[in-house]
Amino acid sequence: MSRHAFKIIALALLVQVAAAGASYRAQAQTPPQSPYPAMAPLEQYLIADEASEIALARSAAPPSISDAAEVMVLRRDGYQTAAKGTNGFVCLVERSWATATDTAEFWNPHLRAPHCFNAAAAKTFAPIFLMKTKLVLAGKSPAEIATAVNSALDTHQIPALAPDAMCYMMSKQQYLNDAAKNWHPHLMWFVSGDAEKTWGANLPASPIIAVNDAQERVTVFMVVVPKWSDGTAAAK
Repeated sequence: MSRHAFKIIALALLVQVAAAGASYRAQAQTPPQSPYPAMAPLEQYLIADEASEIALARSAAPPSISDAAEVMVLRRDGYQTAAKGTNGFVCLVERSWATATDTAEFWNPHLRAPHCFNAAAAKTFAPIFLMKTKLVLAGKSPAEIATAVNSALDTHQIPALAPDAMCYMMSKQQYLNDAAKNWHPHLMWFVSGDAEKTWGANLPASPIIAVNDAQERVTVFMVVVPKWSDGTAAAK
């Protein structure tokens, strides 16, 4: 897979599909060529069977982690805790608005990206997605969402990113975007600012893939792992 394709995957997480090096634009809009130019009916983003959404969220990480994690599910009024946890991890299924607001699949109703955040990421990175979700459900446009997130980061309404923030994305059922579909099981780390070079990411033979998400002011580092969360081998 090409480096460009890897970068698209990185931000399809929720953290966020965008072209590498894309600059933040306060008035960002969904591109006119997008196959998803507007939000679909809310029902297309919801999972009717809450037990199925809980299971899908937990599939982001091995059971040794996800069985004791808090699980949040998307309801009509936003994400709510459906199962309490004991280990500090939070698992949820991100929808398409986890991507940057100027990406073609921002409104893609098919996207389902199970994440299991460690405590640091749950407290300081996941709040960006949860805020975007509230704005989406309030009927805000991509431009309004981008402006609100920028303001929240400026005013520290969203807390500063904590050290050691990371998450698991090892679900065999993940659907990251129309091109990548379920891609590969992988782990992600979140580091403030543009930190690609400090990790030796994206260099020849380096196992680390990185994308600088300027809109959320974070570099996302990814490492592909050989097995899905259920222990089965992933295709090479």
